[in-house]
Amino acid sequence: MPKDNTRLGLLMMIGFCVLAPASDALVKILGDGIPLLQVLIARFMAQLLLLRRNLWISRHYTWMRADRIGLVILRSVLHLVAIAFFFLSLRYLPLADAIAIAYVLPFLILAVGWFTGDRASPLTLGLCLLGFVGTLMVVQPSFADVGWPALLPIVVAVLFTGFMFITRKISKHIEPIDLQAANGVCAMVILLPIALVGKSLEIPMLMMVPVSNVELLYLIGLGVLGTLAHLMMTWALRFASAPTVAPVQYLEIPFAALYGWLIFKDLPNGLSAIGIVVTITAGLLVLRYSKASAP
Repeated sequence: MPKDNTRLGLLMMIGFCVLAPASDALVKILGDGIPLLQVLIARFMAQLLLLRRNLWISRHYTWMRADRIGLVILRSVLHLVAIAFFFLSLRYLPLADAIAIAYVLPFLILAVGWFTGDRASPLTLGLCLLGFVGTLMVVQPSFADVGWPALLPIVVAVLFTGFMFITRKISKHIEPIDLQAANGVCAMVILLPIALVGKSLEIPMLMMVPVSNVELLYLIGLGVLGTLAHLMMTWALRFASAPTVAPVQYLEIPFAALYGWLIFKDLPNGLSAIGIVVTITAGLLVLRYSKASAP
């Protein structure tokens, strides 16, 4: 079992913060032109194909054990549903706003950690409370503009809270690559039957449509970037606890804002911008404090 390495865990989480919003930006570029189910299949098919090395031949025993398979399946379901809700939110919200709202996540993780014994310091809790206030400042104008879809990233945060704690629990016993590959297997077992139902019932969001060469490249790109991002998150949780690395995820917001500006010429304004600044500041202060106290 690998020992904790807080600095390495933080570094891996920073890598996630760079790659994840790049994948999300490609999802937003595709927009409503590609059904949501097709985007999800591309995302998890890439994860399965990229990481399936020896999954069934010599490594399946590490994740198919009776005491682990239930957690692996639950983790996969939480991951799939969370990504589905987040991809859906990107059809209504600017990239930076969607991610900023979802960053009620560290506050939820620290709250759960407090009750499970994986506790952060009072200073970290206070800073995450500040980040939560910043998140509420982003939600308010977004809700006024688009209505209920502004709440979708909050649902994502709740789902990812469970996902991260399960990942922390089992990632020390299962190699991150194997864990992510198993995730891809579970996701495809769920998604492919849904695609058949969607086709038979002609449900637009659950159907498959022909794609252009450019759209195919975007689908491949979002699958590759998303896979690498969540692989880095899994590695981060292998070396550091969820309450330790979760606040670092606030750094995803400025990268999302940068991609949003470069690709969509879309920048938050008014109360949203102030809320994002508050959220980023809280996250950076937590990162500085975590690094200062790391072993």
